[in-house]
Amino acid sequence: MRPTLKMLAGILMSCAVVTGAMAQQFTMKISSPTINDVTQQWAKEFAAELKAQVGDKIKVEFYPASQLGKIPATVQGVAMGTIEAVAPASGFLVGLDPRFQVFDAPGLFTSLEDAQKVFANPAVRARLATFAGGKGMTPIAIYPHGPVMLVSHKPIRAVADLKGQKIRVPGAAPLQVEPFRRLGAHPVSMPLGEVLSAMQNHTIDGLAAAATVFTAFKYYDLAKGMTRLPGSYLIVPVMANQAFLKSLGPKLEAAVRDAAFKAQQKVEIFDREDIKKTLGIWKQHGGEIIELSPDQQKEYLQQVQSVLPALMKSSPNLKADYEFLYAAAK
Repeated sequence: MRPTLKMLAGILMSCAVVTGAMAQQFTMKISSPTINDVTQQWAKEFAAELKAQVGDKIKVEFYPASQLGKIPATVQGVAMGTIEAVAPASGFLVGLDPRFQVFDAPGLFTSLEDAQKVFANPAVRARLATFAGGKGMTPIAIYPHGPVMLVSHKPIRAVADLKGQKIRVPGAAPLQVEPFRRLGAHPVSMPLGEVLSAMQNHTIDGLAAAATVFTAFKYYDLAKGMTRLPGSYLIVPVMANQAFLKSLGPKLEAAVRDAAFKAQQKVEIFDREDIKKTLGIWKQHGGEIIELSPDQQKEYLQQVQSVLPALMKSSPNLKADYEFLYAAAK
């Protein structure tokens, strides 16, 4: 009887260990530099979808407005594994993998809806999944945040108005800075958390970002003119730590990836409506939405796109990725 009882006790202990492992709760912290926008809505949809699939096995914690640190620090934190995921503008991931700069190619998308369709395309998703390979991070969702707008102390009503202006750009890669240099501006790469004070003390003259950034952080108290930059869209990749995903096991990792993509699809309509709402809020606070004339839009695109051939010649990956995404968009 004693050997049998010992064997049964061993089996019960093993079952308890296995059950405990299966019931283990993981915490997934997600950092974002923005607040009250499509990224926060994505995180809400992601958490709900993931809970529906795996219950309480993975706890999602979302930290907007750079609560976990400025963009470079949070990107590094995800690469090191101290943060599980981050959702910055794609330009701040170029140091991780230069291929991310392709999203800033002017004229790649003609509308927000076009960009949404491209990033939901299975072939596109498969290609983009290879970005940042071997860097400890992987994209689990990629979506357009909105058209790139420019707010400046001096309203930009024509291409010539950009000359001499110090403009904050969302990244330091050639495709973020060279188009503005071609226009005669002085591009400055700066994390979003530093920009408001730089605008207040006139260290910079303006900044390029998604419209929701300007209303969320009340830039209408500093400047009134918001100019839409033709053919330019801010793209947000949600980057997750690869080691964290692997630690979940195959089933939970698959659930995270599936929930991330479903959330990406669910926020498409929200994003379009939120942009309209945001522009309305800007106007309510005395702001002006400036659309360049058709001739000025054409001139703008001709100038900024003129930097593409030289950049692509120096980067075969950029050329291949651009041609692939351009074909998908068409």
